[in-house]
Amino acid sequence: MAASTRGMGLIAGFVLRTARESIPRSQEEMAELLGVGVGTYQGWESGRRPVSNMRGADLLGLRRRLPALGADPDVVVLLDAAMDADRVIEAALASARPGVPHPLSEWVHTRDTAHMIAWAVNGSAPPALRRRPVPARRGPVAPAPRLAPTERTMFFAHLRDSAEAAVRRGGEGALLHRQALYLTSYDRGPDAASWTAHALHSRRGVLVGRGWTPHWAEARSTATALARLGDPQPLWDFIERSIADSDDGEVANLNYWALWLGAIQRPQASDAFMRDRRMTDWDPVTLLRRLVQGLHQAPGFVDLYAHTVWALLEAHAWLPLAAAELTRTLARRTTQLLDGNALSERSRRELSTVHYRLGEHD
Repeated sequence: MAASTRGMGLIAGFVLRTARESIPRSQEEMAELLGVGVGTYQGWESGRRPVSNMRGADLLGLRRRLPALGADPDVVVLLDAAMDADRVIEAALASARPGVPHPLSEWVHTRDTAHMIAWAVNGSAPPALRRRPVPARRGPVAPAPRLAPTERTMFFAHLRDSAEAAVRRGGEGALLHRQALYLTSYDRGPDAASWTAHALHSRRGVLVGRGWTPHWAEARSTATALARLGDPQPLWDFIERSIADSDDGEVANLNYWALWLGAIQRPQASDAFMRDRRMTDWDPVTLLRRLVQGLHQAPGFVDLYAHTVWALLEAHAWLPLAAAELTRTLARRTTQLLDGNALSERSRRELSTVHYRLGEHD
């Protein structure tokens, strides 16, 4: 099938399949339960008939019907991120439509969306799905919603072209540039990794600002992308220069994490939300839970996780009393990290403070 048509609903279709298998039901049974033809349902799962193309009322009904049929809610909730990821991929594989903005310039994407894209390009399952048992299937079935090699090549070439074009647009291309550049760090090809590293290092100038600057979000994305490529030093420097000891930097970091990890539910059309000093759009307990869940899965990013946990507890000293079981889990994980050698000097100090304060509430 042509690269320009195959991947449009691939990821959402795979999530739908995973939800069906969590019940479990056959495709024929699901089609009957949902009141659609078998061919229609199979088209949804294969991506040939993208789920996102359904009428709004029908799509809403599907998402509500699946849990009622016994589907795992933790899988069903990933449908939105999967459809977002499909849109980003569609922008690369389909012909550009005049006047239609690039999806990476329309909203600040979340970790779930990034994980869905990584699933399609590298086969690396999102954390929520990694430990799920693989059901018995009839015949050869793909274990992940992988793009074909030619599609992956097209996708990353498009991201690189989009990032370069966005730079020429100046401020109005800032969101597209930083998000496209960040996603190129998922390309595992040796030549692509070299290009990405060069492009990211060429932007290292944005990392030298102290506290909040107009380039703060770009600097954060650049530093984390370099850490993904095996160079943690820019991330350590970014924490020291642009977050720590800066009220605006700390606020921006907490707000960014809240959106990235899903504690902020409202879509954000730009990076301006990071400057909201009220920090009332997210629940501190939810953010702490998401940080604790990812803390032990974050090689390369552990220092950013560690500093953010410390800063969150500094801002909300009542959290250990409000989430006792969660803080016990955090205490175990801080002990493991402090016993290891993966932490920077700053992170070790901050996690030692966190560990001491958690002990006060035992």
